[in-house]
Formats: sequence, structure tokens, C-alpha cells
Amino acid sequence: MSRIRAAMWAVCASLPLVVAHASVAPAQLGNRLGNQPPSQPWPQRAVRFVVPLGPGSGADIGARLFADRLAARWGKPVVVENRPGGDGIVAITAFVSAHDDHTLLFSPAAIFTAHPYLHDKLPYDQADLLPIARVSNTLVGIVAPMALKVGSLADLVALIRAQPGKLNWATATGISDFLFAAFLKDAHLDMSKVPYRDPVQPATDVAEGRIQMYWGSLAIVRPHVQAGKIKLLAVSNSVRAPDEPDVPTVREAGFPALGYNGLVGLFGPRDTADDIRERIAAEIQAVGADPFIGARLLSTGQVVSPGRPAEFAASIEEQRATVAAIAKEMGIKPALQSQ
Repeated sequence: MSRIRAAMWAVCASLPLVVAHASVAPAQLGNRLGNQPPSQPWPQRAVRFVVPLGPGSGADIGARLFADRLAARWGKPVVVENRPGGDGIVAITAFVSAHDDHTLLFSPAAIFTAHPYLHDKLPYDQADLLPIARVSNTLVGIVAPMALKVGSLADLVALIRAQPGKLNWATATGISDFLFAAFLKDAHLDMSKVPYRDPVQPATDVAEGRIQMYWGSLAIVRPHVQAGKIKLLAVSNSVRAPDEPDVPTVREAGFPALGYNGLVGLFGPRDTADDIRERIAAEIQAVGADPFIGARLLSTGQVVSPGRPAEFAASIEEQRATVAAIAKEMGIKPALQSQ
């Protein structure tokens, strides 16, 4: 009996050690594989969406629509904060300086993909904008005043060439600004740029004939198109707008250099856990599956197009590569970034 008792004591004494090894083994294995440890439940408090464009813009409409549905799903408030101006840098700086995983940037990628070639120095690093989820594709159009009497993008370009330095232009985002400036230079065209703090005012000005070309989202220009004050010449997206089937893409119109897709999505701080990114992306996909959401966005010139973190990041890198290639041809070097 003494031998049996001794053996039982030996087994019992070894149990805590076995349990301890079993409890740490998964974490140790995860560390060896380079995986992040599981994060805490998210969100734990109110979430803030920082939008780099003003009220009424496509991104603003989408942000508010998704914020309302996500707040109901999460049981936490989702607040939309418009921070227009400074070519998107005002909003990006506010987002980055928050250092808060409950503060997200809801933005078109086109706002910042050309930043390194439009500014001498940037107050942020590109790695500060970590892609979480693509939400939609903004339909982006090139318009002119109806009074200008141009029927196509080719007509507008011919008019610019015939009246060097006499016509004005404006765009809504950094990449369209960069692409159009590069187009003008490559085509040896002379046109004056008019800067704006937000993307809504130039739509009014082009309708009134104060500027002769505006490149912005259909959400902004549509009311003036419907009022018969401006002419929609082309869309820069790779496909035609579903509710404007007769309007060609810029590629179809003969100007492929002006093409890009209006990627809109959510970005988080650079240290946002992977599982949180995936969970948010899944929530975006669930909300976007609602037919009402799709119809509402389409009525404002946007197409629901949910994308997971890796897919969204790849699309943004493709857009950055396009801009970088054009910049290289133009001899423009990238700006210094904040470290």
C-alpha cells in the first residue's frame, strides 16, 4: 500500500506542472508563428469616424449611413466627425494624433495616395494609415458648365487647347488633382487651378460658370446635373455608373490617363490587432449586404463594395504604384515623411 500511495502522490505532485505547460503552450506557439495574441472585445466604448471631406460629400454620406447601422450592431455610439481642408491632412493628422483604436479614418484612398508627390513634407507616415475594410467605390465624374456647350471630354480638351490660360479647373481629391495636373503637362495644355477647402463649393461654382471643369464625386455634382446646369462628360472609374449608362468612362472617351477607382474605406492605427480588423471588415460586409444600403449609396453616386483588410490594402498599393509611376515620368520625387 505504501508503494501505491507514494506513486499516487508523485502523479498528483506533477499535475500542476503539466497544467501549467498546457496553459502556456498555445500562446508560446502563437508567438513562434508570429501571430498576435487575441485582443479584447471591441468596441468597448464610443467609436469615432474622422472624415476628410465636408457634409454632403460621398464619403460623408457613406460614413453616416454605416455609422448608424454599426452603432445598432455594436451597441455603442458611432460618431462622424468632418475635418475637411488641407488636402485631407487636417483629418489625417487628427486621426493619427488620437492614438486611439476607437478613432478610425473613414476616407477615400484618393485623398492621400498622391500626398507624397503633392507636398514637400508630410506630418504623418503612410504606415500610420492601416487599411481595415473597403466600404464602397465612389463614382467620380468630370463635369463642365452646361453654358460652355461642350458635349464630350474631347470637346472640353479642344476648348482648353484653343483658349490657353483662360479656363479654370478644380478637383475634389489629391489623386485627381495630381492626375489632372500631370495630364495638362503631358498634353501641353494651360489651365488655371482654383483651390477649395471642401469639395462641395466647386460644384456650385462650375454650375454658375465660375470654373470650367470640376472633377468630383457624383454625389456632389448630381443635383446640378439633374437641374441641367452642368454636363457630366465622363466617369473616371473602370466601369460606367449604373444609373448613368450613357456616360462613358474616361478610358472609353480616349483619356485613360485620367482613370482611377474611388476606393472608400476604414483605416485604423498602425498597431490595430489583425482580429479586430477582420471583425470590423465582417461587420461592414454584413451592413453592406442590406439592399437598402446599396440602393441608398447608389442614389448618391456610390457602389457598395466591401473588401477585407488584405484585399483593401492591395488595391491601395496598386493606386500608389500608379501615382508613383507617373511621378517618376514627371521627375517628381516623393516627400519626406514624419518618423
